[in-house]
Amino acid sequence: MSAPPLTAALFTGLALAALAPAARAQALTENEAAQIGTAAYIYGYPLVTMEYTRRVMTNATEPKGNHAPMGQFFKSRVYPDAKFRDVTAPNADTLYSTAWLDLTKEPYVLSLPDMGDRYFLMPMLSAWTDVFQVPGTRTTGNKAQTFAVTGPGWTGTLPAGVKELKAPTNIVWVLGRTYCTGTPEDYKACHAVMDKYDLRPLSAWGKPYAPPAGTVDPAIDTKTAVRERVHALDAGAYFATLAALMKDNPPAKGDAPMVEQLARIGVVPGKGFDPAKLDPAVAKGLATAPKAAQAAIIGNFKNAGKEVNGWQVMTKTGLYGTEYLQRAFVTAVGLGANRPEDAVYPTSVTDATGKKYSGANKYVVHFDKGQVPPVKAFWSITMYDAGYFFVANPLNKYTVSPRNDLTYNPDGSLDLFIQHESPGKDKEANWLPAPKGEFVLMLRMYWPEVRSPSVIDGSWKPPPVTPVK
Repeated sequence: MSAPPLTAALFTGLALAALAPAARAQALTENEAAQIGTAAYIYGYPLVTMEYTRRVMTNATEPKGNHAPMGQFFKSRVYPDAKFRDVTAPNADTLYSTAWLDLTKEPYVLSLPDMGDRYFLMPMLSAWTDVFQVPGTRTTGNKAQTFAVTGPGWTGTLPAGVKELKAPTNIVWVLGRTYCTGTPEDYKACHAVMDKYDLRPLSAWGKPYAPPAGTVDPAIDTKTAVRERVHALDAGAYFATLAALMKDNPPAKGDAPMVEQLARIGVVPGKGFDPAKLDPAVAKGLATAPKAAQAAIIGNFKNAGKEVNGWQVMTKTGLYGTEYLQRAFVTAVGLGANRPEDAVYPTSVTDATGKKYSGANKYVVHFDKGQVPPVKAFWSITMYDAGYFFVANPLNKYTVSPRNDLTYNPDGSLDLFIQHESPGKDKEANWLPAPKGEFVLMLRMYWPEVRSPSVIDGSWKPPPVTPVK
């Protein structure tokens, strides 16, 4: 039996939570368990995905590759390549400085140097993927600054000059981004700044500190994409993981109705989940939840934003409230997405005629004079395969942006060429290499203008991607 179709009311109105008390007290039918289980799966999807991502990215004795032990920065030295599988929809515009924090014992102190005129941001994600703080150029400026990231239950006194950033969960992902053009000279200059990013436990503040070595668990699969591993979990393993994680990463107050529904299927924060102890009808209904929920999550693409010239423009990222399906969708296709004030990511899977992109065809993106993306930081268009990972190509070029020294037309307009084969040496600066098969495009707009024309209010619209005959 499959779960019934998901409706918007299930998430926006929390229709299940509105059941009469008598109905809630009754034993669940298989159909009810399937529906609640599907909603619960979607609700917990970000928390479970974050945990699996954390396990992979911290499975190291020291910072190396794309990994670092808990409480330590991994600082990218170069952009990710087509082999990178840790996070979906990675970017090749900023160098990552990422760290996973466990705040159950004590806070962590983050010290940032004077950044000069280099754009950066240090978004901090809760275990549920909400961006609860964003130190950076836009918000706190580029002068030297120091913060203490504290857990939800921490109380205490901080050293003078250290600003507290209260986290809603004990697991926090610091997903820093520092702009770099990618030239050897700018890599060197960017590294010099990033090397001054300092992260340490509060107890080590003001003292000599050497981070302890981490550990490597050989049982952790670091080769399979996290999304594939999460999707492979059956209902029992998934909900058991969710229940365990909710102990140190408490749901928000607004989640109370959903937490009540989770309890009806045996998912209680900090308590074990054993499907064998459930009523057989409930267990059977829950078994259908993973596939039904995954289909709903991935199928939310068309509802995740507004369709504009073949692009899905999402301005609901970073902070989600009770929009659980939106949060799960962003987790699936762009884990770590920023707040819209920091970045908007119009995404496109079809061309101007409504057909899916294919490397068998050639395409052009045309910007009229003065109509390139309006941003205060930078913009780019990134190429992904159908799984939202980089596409291998001879140039190792995964984006096209102004840093490529683009060639403009005599009238001031701009044409970008999206195709598998090179459009010719004279046009390669404007070329975004495509795979032979299907692909996805993502337009990154960092620090978008909030005044018209703006992608946030819809007064600026990304142009269509037109097939070339």
